[in-house]
Amino acid sequence: MANVVELKVGLHCEECIKKILKTIKKFEDIEAYDVDTKLNKVTVTGNVTNEEVIKALHKIGKQATNWEQFQTSTTN
Repeated sequence: MANVVELKVGLHCEECIKKILKTIKKFEDIEAYDVDTKLNKVTVTGNVTNEEVIKALHKIGKQATNWEQFQTSTTN
């Protein structure tokens, strides 16, 4: 069963986006992914968890948080 992982990630430049995409593509069993530069949002659909994607992004120096946590903190 596929999970949908939605993360808030700093997408500052084209080089950042390339690094993020390269990292995401290394995961096996990825069905789809999307990078929304306007929202600074990365969505990954497949056999992965939030923790796995966050850990992989941290390894390349990108801060990532769960989208739901980000949404909650900005609406309070």
